[in-house]
Amino acid sequence: MTVRALLIDDDLRLAELLTEYFAPHAVEVIHARDGQQGLARVEQGGFDVVLLDLTMPGMDGLEVCRRIRQKHRIPIVMLTARGDETDRVVGLELGADDYLPKPFSPRELLARVRAVLRRAAPDGGNERLRVGDLEIDVGARRVTVAGQAVELTALEHDLLLALGQRAGRVVARDALFALAGRADTVVSLRTVDVHISHLRSKLGDDARGQQRIRTVRGVGYVLAKDEA
Repeated sequence: MTVRALLIDDDLRLAELLTEYFAPHAVEVIHARDGQQGLARVEQGGFDVVLLDLTMPGMDGLEVCRRIRQKHRIPIVMLTARGDETDRVVGLELGADDYLPKPFSPRELLARVRAVLRRAAPDGGNERLRVGDLEIDVGARRVTVAGQAVELTALEHDLLLALGQRAGRVVARDALFALAGRADTVVSLRTVDVHISHLRSKLGDDARGQQRIRTVRGVGYVLAKDEA
C-alpha cells in the first residue's frame, strides 16, 4: 500500500530529493511550496502524513500546524533548521507528532514517517487502562476523565500511556520519552517537565483534589492510583 505524504516546504531541491528517494519505498510525495498551498492540499484530503517545514516565508510552520490541528488528526513531522529547543517544544505542543532538524538524511526521515504512522494506526485491540476515573482506550487512542473526552496531542497521549501502564510506579524523567516510544525524540529534562505540566492541566485533579501525575523529586513522575 502506497503512503501519501504531503511535503509543505519552500525548498524545491529538498522536494525533488525526497520524491526520488521515497518512491521506491512506496511513499508518494506531494509538494506544496508554502503554508497556504499546504493547508489547501490538506483540505482536499487523501494524505497519510504531513512533512512540515518550520521556517517558510509568509505563514510559518507553527501556524500551519496549529491550523491543521484545529480540524485534522493527520500525523505531522516537523522539519526545522532552527536550533532553539523552544521552537521544537512549541511545535510538539501544537500537535506535531515528531520533528527532525535539518540537515537530515532521507533515510532517517523515512524511518520517522514509518514510526509516526505505526503510532497513529489503531491496533484493533480493545485494551483499556483505568486509573480511578481516568480511562485510556489504547486501540482508539482516546482518553476520558469521568466519562468526558480529553483532547491530547499524540505526544501527550504516548507519555500518559507510558505512565498509565506503570500506574503507581515512579518513571524516571530521563526514561519517560523512551518508554513512550519516543526514544528518537531528543529533548532536555526541562522539556519533559513542560509536557507533564500540560498533561496535568488537561487531566485536572483526581477525586481527592490532588494531581494525578505527581512529582517524585530528583527521580521522576508517577501516575497515582486511588487508594481507599
